Amino acid sequence: MDFELSETQRLIRDTARQYAKDVVAPRARQTDREHRFPADLYKQMGELGLLGVNVPEALGGAAAGAVSYSLAMMEIAAACASTSVGMAVTNMCAELITQFGTDEQKDRHVRRLVSGEAVAGAFALSEPHAGSDPGAGKTTAVKDGSRWILNGTKQWITSGAYAGVIVVWARTSNDGNKGLSCFIVEGGTPGLTAGKPEEKMGLRGSNTVSLTFESCAVPEGNLLGKLGDGFKLAMTALDGGRIGIASQACGVGRAAIEASVRYAKERKAFGQPIGDFQALRFMLADMQTQLSAAELLAWRAAAMKDQKRPFTREASMAKLFASEMSNRLCDRAVQIHGGYGYIDEFPVERYLRDARVQTIYEGTSEIQRVVIAREVLKAAG
Repeated sequence: MDFELSETQRLIRDTARQYAKDVVAPRARQTDREHRFPADLYKQMGELGLLGVNVPEALGGAAAGAVSYSLAMMEIAAACASTSVGMAVTNMCAELITQFGTDEQKDRHVRRLVSGEAVAGAFALSEPHAGSDPGAGKTTAVKDGSRWILNGTKQWITSGAYAGVIVVWARTSNDGNKGLSCFIVEGGTPGLTAGKPEEKMGLRGSNTVSLTFESCAVPEGNLLGKLGDGFKLAMTALDGGRIGIASQACGVGRAAIEASVRYAKERKAFGQPIGDFQALRFMLADMQTQLSAAELLAWRAAAMKDQKRPFTREASMAKLFASEMSNRLCDRAVQIHGGYGYIDEFPVERYLRDARVQTIYEGTSEIQRVVIAREVLKAAG
C-alpha cells in the first residue's frame, strides 16, 4: 500500500492550494455575506483543470484521476465551501456525460463544462416530494417526434440559475425506478425556469434553486445513456459525488482546525495562551485524529475508483464519517473560540453553517447507513 502521492496528484493539489490561498480564500467572507455566486472563479478554475480533474485530456480535462480530484476538492473547500460545491457538481456532471454520453454529447457538453464556458453544471434529480427516494419523481419526459417534452419541477438544484449544462432525470414510463431516464438540458432552453434562490443556513455563495420544466423541448439526441437507465446513472454519479462531499467535509474540517490552532496560540486566559490548557489540547488532538481518519477514507474510495474497483460502500463510508466529522469539528472550533466563535469576525461560525448540509445532500447520513449495511450483507453472501 503506497501512501505517497504521484507527481500528477501533487501538481493538482498544489495548483488548487495556491489558487485557493491567493484567489478563493480572500473572497470567502464576502461571498458568504453577499450571497454572491462566484461565476468568474469557475472560468478560472476551468483554465486550471479543476472542473474536469478526472475527465480525459481529449475532452479538455486534466485526466488526473479521482484521488487528484479529492485532493483538489479539499483545498478549495478549506478556502470556501460555497465555491467548492459548484466545482463538485460540475465535475460530477462532466464525468457522467463522459462515461455514458455519445461522442456528440461529450464533444458538445463536456468541453463546455470543463473549460468553464458553461459556467457550471447542475444535477437535477431531487424533487419537492422526492429526495432520498428518486424513484418517486414525477417529472415526465414524453417523446414527440424527434424531441422530448419535459414537464415537472426539480428542487435543491446547485448552480441551477447559472448552469449552462443540466443533467435532468425524468419519468419515461410508470415502471418504478426502471421508468427513469436521463437527459441533458442546456441552460436557457425555452420552457425551463429557475425559481428564486433559497435563503440557506450555509453555503450562501452557492446558488440553490428549484427548476420548473413547462413543455420544455430537448432534441432526441439529448437522452443520456439508454432509455430507462436513469436510476443506474444516478447511482453511478452519486457514488462519485459522495467522494466529492467527503473531500469537501475534510477541507472544511481542516480549516476549522487551523483557525482553532491560530486562536489557541493568540488568545490568553489566566496569564497564558489557552492552547497551554490540557482540556483544549485534548480537543485539538481528537479533532486532528478524526480529520486524518476521514481523509484516509476519502482517499481509499477515490483510489478504488481510479483502479476501477467497486467503491459504493467505501464512498458511502467516507461520506458518512467525513460529513459527521466536519460537523463535530466545526462545533468544537466554535467552542474553542468562545463568544468570538459566534460572530462573523472569525470564520468558524461560517464553517459550522457550511458543514451542516454535508450530512444531508448527496444522500443523508441515514441513507449512507442503508447503503453500507446493504453492501456488508451482500458481501457476506
